[in-house]
Amino acid sequence: MHRQSHAHGIRALGSRRLLAVSLAITGGVLVVQVIGAVLTGSLSLLADAAHMFTDASAIVIALVASGVAARPADARNTYGYQRAEVFGALINGVILIVLCAWILVEAAQRLWGPGDVEVLGGPMLVVAPIGLIANAVSLWLLSAAQRSSINVRGAYLEVLGDVVGSIFVIVAAIVIWTTGWTAADALASLVIAVMIVPRAFSLLREVFAVLGEAVPRGTDVEEIREHLLSRAGVTAVHDVHVWQLTRGAPVFTAHVVVTPEALEAGRAAVLLSEMQSCLSAHFDVEHSTFQLELAGHIEHDAHD
Repeated sequence: MHRQSHAHGIRALGSRRLLAVSLAITGGVLVVQVIGAVLTGSLSLLADAAHMFTDASAIVIALVASGVAARPADARNTYGYQRAEVFGALINGVILIVLCAWILVEAAQRLWGPGDVEVLGGPMLVVAPIGLIANAVSLWLLSAAQRSSINVRGAYLEVLGDVVGSIFVIVAAIVIWTTGWTAADALASLVIAVMIVPRAFSLLREVFAVLGEAVPRGTDVEEIREHLLSRAGVTAVHDVHVWQLTRGAPVFTAHVVVTPEALEAGRAAVLLSEMQSCLSAHFDVEHSTFQLELAGHIEHDAHD
């Protein structure tokens, strides 16, 4: 358990540094985009700026959550505070949904509302690439950390949406600048909103899977059971439970029935070590708990 907590602490520290750098980049570009949106009258640029603001908020939430998650376990929170990352990701997902709804309403008003809104394509074409470059840098910084942290993944997905959104803003700016067709700006906003929805629901689905203590994606309980049964002296494995505290922190518990000879030979400690090593090496489960039982003393719980 100490090794798991130490590794998670190092990982969280690296994630916080990456998030801090990404926040600095995002905050600077946000100011530029807001000024550019006001000067050009561009909804897509304003939507991109709003998304950047959401990114900045999400990164702040991620920083706070990862800091809390790095706190050690105590008598009241025996697993530590890693679940704080999950709640941070939940907030990020909700923000994404709200942002998407706002973009859809504003775009619809521009497309079907009375009168045309003046949009300056030239200045848009100057501001939009700045956001694209900044988002690409932030995306690169967060790409590695998001694989092991659901919280960083929330920020990563929002920055990914900004990269694609910036591309559509650039395309809309080129169309407006060359043809004068201002509806391209509202259409680009709609595209950005459509891209946000699946990512938001994907993040929320993962959050609810963790909070619902579902088996981590890619984990085969029967395969784990077969690995344990292959150990000498093991006759049955039951009451198996697998869940995760947060992304990359799975937890495993099981009751293992062993032969009397396995215990009489003093192999209990060796057997426990072998099973824990098996889960760690083959299934990336660092925290596992086994209850050894003699044949004839099997007590199934209500979920087995």
